Amino acid sequence: MEKYYIGVDLGSTNIKTALYNSQFQMVSSLSHPVVYEREGGVVEFDAWDYCRNLSRMLAQLMKGMEGNALREISFTGQAESLVCVGADGKPLMNAISWMDERSTQECEVLSKIFTDEDVRKVTGQMTICPTWPATKILWLKSHRPDVYQNTATFMHLKDYVVFYLTGKKLADMSIATFSLYFDIYRKCYWQDMLKAIGIDESRLPALVEPCSEAGTLLPEVAAEIGAGDQTVVNVGTLDHFAAMVGTGNIAPGNINLSMGTVMVLATMAPTRDKLGDTVAVHYGFLPNTYVLLPVAASGGVSLEWFRRTCMPQVDYGELNQVLAQRKDCGKLLFLPYLVGTNAPDFDTDATGVFWGLRQSHDAFDMARAVMEGVAFLIRKNSQSLKDSNIPCENIVAVGGGTKSALWCQMWADATSIPVRIPQEQEAACLGAAMIGAVADGLFANYTAAVEKCVAIKAEYLPQPSEYYDGKYEKFCTLYDATIGINR
Repeated sequence: MEKYYIGVDLGSTNIKTALYNSQFQMVSSLSHPVVYEREGGVVEFDAWDYCRNLSRMLAQLMKGMEGNALREISFTGQAESLVCVGADGKPLMNAISWMDERSTQECEVLSKIFTDEDVRKVTGQMTICPTWPATKILWLKSHRPDVYQNTATFMHLKDYVVFYLTGKKLADMSIATFSLYFDIYRKCYWQDMLKAIGIDESRLPALVEPCSEAGTLLPEVAAEIGAGDQTVVNVGTLDHFAAMVGTGNIAPGNINLSMGTVMVLATMAPTRDKLGDTVAVHYGFLPNTYVLLPVAASGGVSLEWFRRTCMPQVDYGELNQVLAQRKDCGKLLFLPYLVGTNAPDFDTDATGVFWGLRQSHDAFDMARAVMEGVAFLIRKNSQSLKDSNIPCENIVAVGGGTKSALWCQMWADATSIPVRIPQEQEAACLGAAMIGAVADGLFANYTAAVEKCVAIKAEYLPQPSEYYDGKYEKFCTLYDATIGINR
């Protein structure tokens, strides 16, 4: 009997599922949008509805298949979205999205108890912000005491989905990393933070290693989706970490670059020692490993913002065609900090800046400057990784930005690091399915899985450039010069 594996990406914009056979050819895939309720800084969604939609997607993938042929369903997805689960196993309210900003005052409360240094040494995170579930739970204590008191288990979304399918309350450590109450070095819950937010670990899921098998599907779930009663659910790992697996980044030396609306870099640390203090450290997808994950909130969105605002009549195809015929944009610079900057500077006051404009410049020159500015941000973060003793031998890139050969070459030239583009751009779903296949024994290890499943379709080798080296120095100088103005 043929064996099949499903990878599920529990995304913020869409739920994505992909079915693979034992040769790891994609048989089918589905996507379903996530609906939010937004008001001011409040961002919520219905976690029960999220699970029901996933069940329907899984049932559709299983049509025409023999149930026992499905070996594993493995998960990846967003972190930080909080589900408050009642004693009956159902959410007591909408899930609070990772994008929610209601807990700013609670951040101030916790910042009076814990310094950023306290937080970094235990959790690996750089600062206290509304993203973290710890701050959301403290908000519930003050503003929704009914929910706070009646919550049997506080869970991340991915952990809740695994519970929905298996009945097991488990917390994957790579997701727990993003709670602000997980000690990434001792691999346990941080008791001081739990005390500060007023809960104990009996109200949290049991911690397990990422990529662990949670167990088989509940009988009623298996019947609903058409799977066999021996189909296993794998807890998987964070979306960016699964994408590392799906692009072959399973050892130190490679940097994953996801160039979407948000720009994210991810790389494995060779050791927990001497990592520096300029990049957040996370518990990795392999036991006792660590991943550094610099994030730039306005990386990819900078170019879309400029095109939409200043040249809406020009599509990306025309933009790349015109810019490919131009050598450069001279001294024109752009700081891509439209929503402040995360790593490595962590400056919420930073702003976007064009510098060096002349009347000889046109909108295409400005677009080129935006693309260069994002490339310099990649260089700044890769340099920060190198300063933290992290080897940076290759960049493996996914996301919409990789459709531009010009931009990919720019990344290579600006960073002096080769840029590789994998064949499969839905790397998170692929990586999740590979995780399930390794756990099931289809592949002996991740190295064998990568050799079978991952292919590179293009490579951009860096071309030495005094132009980029000189402009990068000015890019850094320009940012430093704006600090006093912005504050």
